[in-house]
Amino acid sequence: MLTQLSIRDVVLIEALDLDFGDGLGVLTGETGAGKSILLDALGLALGGRGDSGLVRHGAAQAVVTAAFDTPTAGLAALLDENGVEVEPGEPLLVRRVVKADGGSRAFINNQPASATLLREIAPQLVEIHGQHDDRGLLNPRGHRALLDSFARLDTGPVARAWEALRRAQDRLAEARAEIETAARDREWLEHAVSELERLAPEPGEEEALAERRRSMQRAEKIAADLSAIEEYLEGSDGGLARLRQAARVLERVAGDHPALAEALAAVDRSVIEGAAAEDRLAEARSALAHDPRALEEDEARLFELRAMARKHRVQPDDLAALSAELAAQLQRLEAGEGGIARLEQEVTAARADYESAADTLSAGRRAAAERLDAAVAGELAPLKLDAARFRTVVAPLGEDSWSGAGRDRVEFEISTNPGAPFAPLTKIASGGELSRFILALKVALAEQGGARTMVFDEIDRGVGGAVASAIGERLARLAQATQLLVVTHSPQVAARGAAHLLIAKASDGTVTRTGVRRLADAERREEIARMLSGATVTDEARAQADRLLETA
Repeated sequence: MLTQLSIRDVVLIEALDLDFGDGLGVLTGETGAGKSILLDALGLALGGRGDSGLVRHGAAQAVVTAAFDTPTAGLAALLDENGVEVEPGEPLLVRRVVKADGGSRAFINNQPASATLLREIAPQLVEIHGQHDDRGLLNPRGHRALLDSFARLDTGPVARAWEALRRAQDRLAEARAEIETAARDREWLEHAVSELERLAPEPGEEEALAERRRSMQRAEKIAADLSAIEEYLEGSDGGLARLRQAARVLERVAGDHPALAEALAAVDRSVIEGAAAEDRLAEARSALAHDPRALEEDEARLFELRAMARKHRVQPDDLAALSAELAAQLQRLEAGEGGIARLEQEVTAARADYESAADTLSAGRRAAAERLDAAVAGELAPLKLDAARFRTVVAPLGEDSWSGAGRDRVEFEISTNPGAPFAPLTKIASGGELSRFILALKVALAEQGGARTMVFDEIDRGVGGAVASAIGERLARLAQATQLLVVTHSPQVAARGAAHLLIAKASDGTVTRTGVRRLADAERREEIARMLSGATVTDEARAQADRLLETA
């Protein structure tokens, strides 16, 4: 619900702060007083075009701030999705700034937002209905949702069936495209799979081969060094043999002097360490020994792996996965029509489910259309539209227009005269008739929710007397369920208001300003009398105003 509207420097309004409450609020004033400026300002706050022409002459910028009570859970979720934080239980503030030199900015709860987001949330905040409004009830694109809401139809099964059908169709299309592409490359695919299967690459194989190759190449390089070391240690002339000979000689003379005994002990230790070194050398030679043919085979294998990887533009470790992928493609190609036939069956089953759910929804819409037509018809006579007829058209859509909302086109149509053909609401020539049709339809749809604030802009234009009274009675009835603001020239409508705002224009000779003030009871009587009699308010007009206020 709209609770406050603050306007600064918009056209003729210098500064204006308005508070709004529940029920029916009426806005009146003489022609040209600036009632449209209020609606323009509200429209600006709700994402309307930020025209610099709205900025009051001499001001740097125009600012409009609209305050609404706590947003619904759905609206709060939408704002959260767009990065706007909303504290639970807190009001919603929408502010729009338009600069005189062009450009505009938007804020929601003092957080920067786009005008696009304002326009997206606007339908959940305020519905504006006027003779030239091309949104809301006059826009056929919203008629299907209005009918579904009126009938409380659950469109969930159709939406889910539609998504299932789309997924099945996508899978079939992908499979057909893959088979078509694979069929063009079948010869290459068969050759590639054959090559890779013959090569049989394994993950990590390249690194293992490269490491083994490095070890064998290193062994070849140190083989000569190992042979030289063995010659120094082994054989009759080797170092170990000479140490053993020295030990035998020392054994004979070691008893002759302590130093000789120590020398014998040192030589014995050297023999032991030398023997250990000899064993380690033998172990290393055994470990480093390799078959030259194995080195050649490893090098050839490594070359094949790397060449194959370059050919397919992948890393050698990815060859095994590539082999499996290409083999799977070839298998799917060979499976061919069998796989396609299965997917076609899935599409057929999903289509049948969708059509069944859509048929159920269509039947519900046709039944609801009859109830809505009857409800609107019941509102036409009091609004002096006795000869008019209203109907809700529920027609099938072409398959290319099917969606998660079903396969129906829904549009509200009217015929204003006996024998005249039905036509869309927007084709009605008379503005007064259109306004009354909108009101009748809105009354019929009133219990179905929507925005918590509705604005009717001069919906009573061109009517008076009993028709204006009927309009006022229906507006008051609507206002019992939602906040309703009405710009009116009709005293019968004005008398129904729970709150009455007077819009007036004043000039000091140099500057003209538009102001708005809430009328007390006595002031309401005088304003309604003015609406009845014109410039000169008569006692008779005041008496008639009293009667209107008493019966409202």
